Amino acid sequence: MSRKPASGAVVEGVDFDRWAVVLCKPDAMERGLVDAVLERIEGAGVLVRARTELIVEPWQAHVAYRDMLADPGRMPADLPTRLDDAFAGRKAAVALAHGGPDIHARLRRLIGHTDPTKAVAGTIRGDLGHDSVAAATREGRLVRNLVHTSDDPASARRDLGTWYGPGRSLRVSDFDRCSVILCKPDAVERGLVDAVLERVAATGAVIANRQEVTVRPWQAHVHYWDLLVDADWFPDRDIPACLDDMYAGRNVTVALAYGEPGLHTRLRDVLGHFDPTLAAPGTIRGDLGDDSLATALAEKRLVRNLVHTSDDADAARRDFGTWYGAGRRNLLTPHLPVQSTPAEA
Repeated sequence: MSRKPASGAVVEGVDFDRWAVVLCKPDAMERGLVDAVLERIEGAGVLVRARTELIVEPWQAHVAYRDMLADPGRMPADLPTRLDDAFAGRKAAVALAHGGPDIHARLRRLIGHTDPTKAVAGTIRGDLGHDSVAAATREGRLVRNLVHTSDDPASARRDLGTWYGPGRSLRVSDFDRCSVILCKPDAVERGLVDAVLERVAATGAVIANRQEVTVRPWQAHVHYWDLLVDADWFPDRDIPACLDDMYAGRNVTVALAYGEPGLHTRLRDVLGHFDPTLAAPGTIRGDLGDDSLATALAEKRLVRNLVHTSDDADAARRDFGTWYGAGRRNLLTPHLPVQSTPAEA
């Protein structure tokens, strides 16, 4: 006998601790504020994807506000009518937001108090809102406060099914849009990890899942497999010994960078030449590097050049497995269209 899935089990394999659904309500659409709202969210360091416009069906508003509808004491008796008036048949926009495990609390702070007149300056509702609970109560309607974000992981799971479709099948993001950033031992030891990741983020990439790793020998060997396979190109150095000396047992920092296709090329450009003395000003290695290939050759070691980013999608896939480990695919973003066809009037 089939079993009904657990309440809210809309989709599996997505880490809803790190995902939230952003609903730009009909008043945000009608006032032309959707771009401004989503830009404020992205400006807080949150990745926004899969923006979609839709015409709200009554059931979607009912499910989204089910906690209010099911409250027997606090809400007005005509709440279903108010919800239908505010949402049914009207245009809204939804998007997915990805960040750290605190994303739900961060977004709730960013959007501000339910009543725009009580929302502090610097919040979305405080800066962009122009309604009040008092006015809404007098007029027998819902307050117009622009935006809703998922309250917690369980809400995010339900919101995804509500706004993107029940049972929406998500697949893991393609690695054309994801690169692994490896801040090498010299970046860690020189205290440059923050500076390196800030430079990467300045390209428009969103940084997520930063973590420190104590390198095991196999990770260095897998990561630099091409140097080991082509070791005869380096007759002056013992490549396995060089890798073990530079990496094994030492600390590195890894992070994921998300962006649009072409991300890998853009990041390689901002890194600069592998020899810091040949890297152009404005690149990470050119501005922050303090080693040279000539010195490394003289000392029979590898050059210290701070950072690596994945060369291409295949390398990103391999780098992810190397530094984050098997079974960690829930750290990756689900793939959904970046922009859907706008809803018709």
